[in-house]
This record gives sequence, C-alpha cells and structure tokens, in this order.
Amino acid sequence: MHILIVSDQHAESAGGVQVSIRLQTKFLERAGHAVTVCAPRMHAPHRLDPHDVDTRSIPITLDREYSASLPGRWSDAALDRAMASRAPVDVVHVQADFWQAAIGYRFAERHGLPVVHTFHNHMEFGIEQVVPFPRLAVRAMVWAQGLVLKPRRSSLPTSAWRFLDELAKRASALVAPSSHFASLLESKGVGTAIDVIPTGVDDDLVEEVRGESTIDADVVPAGERRPVFLWIGRMSAEKRLMEFLEAVRLSGADAEFRLYGAGLLLSKARAFVERHGLGDRVVFAGRVPYRESLRAMGAADALVQTSIGFETQGMTVFEATVMGTRSIVSDPAVAGELPAGSHWQPRDGSIAALAETLAEVSTAIRTGTLRPMPGNTGDGLRQSAQTERMIAVYERVLRTS
Repeated sequence: MHILIVSDQHAESAGGVQVSIRLQTKFLERAGHAVTVCAPRMHAPHRLDPHDVDTRSIPITLDREYSASLPGRWSDAALDRAMASRAPVDVVHVQADFWQAAIGYRFAERHGLPVVHTFHNHMEFGIEQVVPFPRLAVRAMVWAQGLVLKPRRSSLPTSAWRFLDELAKRASALVAPSSHFASLLESKGVGTAIDVIPTGVDDDLVEEVRGESTIDADVVPAGERRPVFLWIGRMSAEKRLMEFLEAVRLSGADAEFRLYGAGLLLSKARAFVERHGLGDRVVFAGRVPYRESLRAMGAADALVQTSIGFETQGMTVFEATVMGTRSIVSDPAVAGELPAGSHWQPRDGSIAALAETLAEVSTAIRTGTLRPMPGNTGDGLRQSAQTERMIAVYERVLRTS
C-alpha cells in the first residue's frame, strides 16, 4: 500500500502528533508499505525528509515553527503535481483537524480514495483554553470549513463537535488514540464504531535506551539520594504547569523535579521558582530530542502528568510505562488507559491532592519500599503492535471501498 498521511503540523516541528507520524512512517515501511507525509511548509530551519510533501504556507507563530496552508484550487493542483511523481496512493490517512484536513479530504475525493481519520485533538477544550472568544471562533471555523468542504453533511448544532463531525462523515474509518476520547467523541455525536489505536513507543529506541539509567537503586542505597521526578510537555495553561509547581512547593518533598519543554509559561514558571526559593529542587532542562526524553524517563523515579480533561491520549505516561517508570497521573481518564501497577492517581484534581501524592511517592522512593515495575508491563504499548492494528484498518477500508 501507499499511504498519504496529512497533518496540520509539519513532522519536523515539535509535538506528540509529529512524533507519532514519524513513528508510523517508520514501522509502516518496515512492514513493506510506502508513506508520504503532507503538511504545511515549515519556515524555521529543519531537517529535510524524503517522505515529506509540503504545501505552500504562512508562519503562524513567532518562532516560525508552525504554519498554515490555504485549502483551495491552488493547493489542490500543487499537491496533485507533487504526488504525480510518486506511486499511486491507496489510502489517505487524515491526522489533522484544520487546513490540512480539508486538503486531504479534497485530494481523496478527487482521486476516489478511502480516508482513515485519526482524531488527535480535543478541540472544544483547546479552543476554550486559548481563544479569547471561543464561540465566535467556532462559528468562524464552521463557516470557513463550509467554503472548502461541500456539501455540508453534519446535522449537529454549531460547535467544535459539529466541525469534527463534518470530517468524520467523510471518512471510511475513524480512529482515536484512547478509549476515553473515543467515548467522548461518540457521546457528542461524532462518529460511531471508532477504532482505538494509541500512539506507540519506538521499539528500537526502547531497546537502545532501556537500562541506561543514570540512577542505580542497587548501588545508591535508599535514603541516600534524592528521588527524581520528571514533568515533560508544552508549558501552557492546559498542561497545568503552574499548578504542578505550586504542588511541588506545598509538598515539601526533598526531591529533584526536572521540567522538560518550553512554551508561553516558561518565564512565569522561572519567576515562580525564584520567588519561592525552589531553585534547589526545580530544574528547567529545556527541550530535548525524543531519544533524550526516553532516556530521562528510564532514569527517573517517576513521571508526573498534570493536565486534566485535555489529553486525548497523554503520550508521555505511555512512554514512561514502556521505559519501566511509573507515573503520577492527575486525569482519571488517562489513568484508566494504563496497565495496572504502572501509576499513582491523586485522590482528586486539586493542587493539594497532587502535593500529597508527590510527598507520599517521594517518601516511598527514599525509604526503598517500592518494588520495581515488571519489565514487560508496557510491551503492548510499543509501536510495532499499534502498526499491525492500523494496517488492519487500512485493509478493511480497501476491501469495503
């Protein structure tokens, strides 16, 4: 098969969807299939990849890492020209919600191809968090969508779910990265019989990195080292970074809290740490390559994920599980996706509850009362297993198209 994957974010930009797309490409090719990835051209310096076909775009962030393309006849013709030199496409896999989703669906319709759509984005939550007038923004989005995707097919009231349903009704199969997000979509009227296929973790990197921990509990006796906790992600409001730092302050835990990532709240977070004298406990490690983040997880005592109601999967906790590291998970929906014994869950979503859990886990680590997590706990979360399941979906839609 030749699969055309379309994404709103260029695969060389930072983000979980981008990591997922590169992993899917790698393992689909290993299984004997061809992959092309279509995304808006990235304006920041980046590595060139032969899988990529970029559409004309304009930068939409100050760092020029993220950009947007305009769906329409020009982008249609440009994509057709770019794909003419490649093998014929069998399946279009839309992993986008906005401009590139429209470009992907228009390509599929022109060429009579089936579409598999993976929903990565909890759009309603995201818009409410970052857009000043969310209802007005949604109305504008639905109106603009109607200009490039015709005819209108969704009968839902105007909302973020109506916007997603317009895409769902054009697909031959729908995929969600978690059962809780699939259930939410269906409860809102977006699709039925949604396949649940999480983003996996790179088998090869796991084998290379596993066991490279910089902390060896067998060498350093309990009570003679500080536990290490990781927080990894985009430093923005929906990730609850500031709530995490307040919980660190309240916990009083004598531990090291390493924060990996960057974002709009970085300056505010640094100021908070300085104001409260947390510099001896909180380390800002910056953004690191995927391999380094896996190594950090394998070396840590615990990962902390603090977002609630936002994650459609919560990738970092899956990665930590595969690396043999337990997580503290604030969102009960995300926690419910994880294997037994791989995580702790605060009693509720409050800062106080998170602080209590940080203190309790820190004490358990320092006293050596925690048993190691069995090494095979996360084996079912590897990318090889997820790719097999996705290929079955592709084959199903080809049989029925």
